Amino acid sequence: MAQAVLNRDGDARDNSELFDALWLEAETRIIVLHRGRTLIQNGHLQLLNTEQATAGKYRVYLGRTTLALGDQVEGTAIVLSVLTDNAAKAIEPNETNWHELRKSGSGLHPRDAALFTQALAIHNWHETHQHCPNCGAITVMQQGGWSRLCVSEDRQLFPRTDAAVIVSITDDADRLLLGTQGSWDQNRWSILAGFVEAAESLEAAVIREMKEESGLLVTNPVYIGSQAWPYPYSLMLGFTAQVDSSNTPESIKPDGVEIAKLRWFTRAELKAEAKNILLPAKISIARSMIEHWLGEEIVSATEISG
Repeated sequence: MAQAVLNRDGDARDNSELFDALWLEAETRIIVLHRGRTLIQNGHLQLLNTEQATAGKYRVYLGRTTLALGDQVEGTAIVLSVLTDNAAKAIEPNETNWHELRKSGSGLHPRDAALFTQALAIHNWHETHQHCPNCGAITVMQQGGWSRLCVSEDRQLFPRTDAAVIVSITDDADRLLLGTQGSWDQNRWSILAGFVEAAESLEAAVIREMKEESGLLVTNPVYIGSQAWPYPYSLMLGFTAQVDSSNTPESIKPDGVEIAKLRWFTRAELKAEAKNILLPAKISIARSMIEHWLGEEIVSATEISG
């Protein structure tokens, strides 16, 4: 579920001349972001060289590739450049060629999807931390874009990651529980998720969140994998859990706020109905967990309509 496609090269971040040095490497490639969108061509990120990339709002050193792909050799330096409106128009004036991760990420090569996710996550953090949360003073970027300094208090700030649990719940018949949100299309279904609260273990968060959203008490939370999720800067932690025997048929009840409807699916039902319902995109951990339970990949209306 998680792709380690970059050596994040943390030792290089303290080099005050880091970007000057990277711009001297002919192999350096730049992923550009404009309003959270990037350029994609033929299922791959459109990575620019240092001559093509114009000046932007700020840059972040993402690291070096751990495998070769296309014209990039292993060890290629990857830099994020966040662009102003004018800089973006100079590179690509056609707005339809700028793509969002949610809509276009599923068709990307796994390495490029991971790069886009990392770039978007650090971008989202910088956009919301330009002032110190303690005193309100201006903060400035440091360490190749991986920290910010409060100029008033000499306080160093680092990117935050919000932990969230996402859970595939099964019953005694090994059916899978899927839910739909009120704001979603009526035929869109996914497994349930929620944020971890302060001073709460992951296992406790699984039990609490599933009770709140479905009315069901679950037991035996088992961790199975994780995925960075940059909306805005979360880490999705995947668990399986089983319905506790103390539940009754009346126990199941959507909370009516985050979850509008709940339904149990057998494997046969999900495979029979898949082409008529919208499942999470293939880029998501939710889809991976559904297919993990199913035991095979599946084609849903998400791919057919997309």
